[in-house]
Amino acid sequence: MLKSAGSAGHTRGFAGFAAIVLVLVASLFAAHPTFAQLESIDDYPDVIDARVTATPQRARLIIDLSGPTEFAIVSLDKPNRIAIDVKAFELKILAPADVAGKGIVTGYTVEMAEKGRARTMLTLAEPAQVQQAYILDAVADQPARLVVDIIAATPEEFATKVASDLAASIANQGAAPATIPTDPGTHAPITATRPLVVLDPGHGGVDNGASAPNGTHEKDITLTFALQLQKVLIDSGRFDVALTREDDTYLSLNERVDLARQNKADLFISLHADSFQQPEIRGASVYTRDENATDVLDKVLADGENRYDIVAGFSVPQATPAVMDILVDLMRREMRKSSFLAAEAIVHQLEPSVALRRFPVRQADFFVLQAPDVPSVLVELGFLSNASDIANLQQSDWRDRVVNALARGIADYFDSTQKAAVAPQ
Repeated sequence: MLKSAGSAGHTRGFAGFAAIVLVLVASLFAAHPTFAQLESIDDYPDVIDARVTATPQRARLIIDLSGPTEFAIVSLDKPNRIAIDVKAFELKILAPADVAGKGIVTGYTVEMAEKGRARTMLTLAEPAQVQQAYILDAVADQPARLVVDIIAATPEEFATKVASDLAASIANQGAAPATIPTDPGTHAPITATRPLVVLDPGHGGVDNGASAPNGTHEKDITLTFALQLQKVLIDSGRFDVALTREDDTYLSLNERVDLARQNKADLFISLHADSFQQPEIRGASVYTRDENATDVLDKVLADGENRYDIVAGFSVPQATPAVMDILVDLMRREMRKSSFLAAEAIVHQLEPSVALRRFPVRQADFFVLQAPDVPSVLVELGFLSNASDIANLQQSDWRDRVVNALARGIADYFDSTQKAAVAPQ
């Protein structure tokens, strides 16, 4: 039943940027289909807003735009900074908010460096590097955005980047080619052994799951998302990907868990789009398993999912009572820790892309997350009881945005686990 696929991919790096004069010349921006309409300054979008969040390990810059644009990034020293230039007509903000949190970015400025070019300058507390940078097209009530993720770097790595940017500046006679946006999941080297990600489209067959007033079923939405996410992950060249179902097939919750365990999955992701009696509740969230639900809604959702087997004519076998061996207990604790890290990584990438529920990393007693030896999360894509979520879930642009964010989150999770594995003990 488990369907798997994998293929080689490629990794895109960041283009250099002038470290001496920091001049962006329109004709030197690399051609890109998204930016074909930017033929003159009058076509450039406005910068609507900008914000930075920081922790000791990472930081994120989000620039809201009235439309897609081109950008370039450079590392500078004395003092250590990262500059991001975008093609822009004008600034619509007087003063951006202070950095949220304390970490590797201590402050930033946003200004028009010259006509047609807005510059954001990040001041670093310590050496750092760009992990990934990408443009999000406008969708629903969310504007176009430039998202730049910054992570800590060694002094040697930072010095190398400053030197390479300086060399690029000299080679381009002081001008900067555009930075190529990173594709989802491609911001780290491809490893020799690819982890297996098992995607579980919720429901199927006689089990429709939740249904929207217009007749859209949860089982169809989750399968569409799973198939698209599988393709994006495979195209990155970094993962093997399997689906618990590829068509309108019914599987019990127990069968879904067993498939992940039997195939020794490195990460199990169950996709859902539930409904609730309060139509104002909306937004995406990511769950890990915990017998104590985060709130009443989480308990209701978990109980509902766990009852679907009975509704569909199947019953979940009752586990025979047994004293847990201490090693199994330790394994379960470790998997829950890994599951939480995966949930955090996915939510971190969903945050600039879609509307999230308050406290989007949540816990509930979902049966499908019970595997003691596979990190497992459940992604609630939205609610079929909310009109805005229904519209988004059926919109291809919104789906692209979510799928790409999920792919980035999955890549981030495996990046962090690989770093932890090679770190000195």
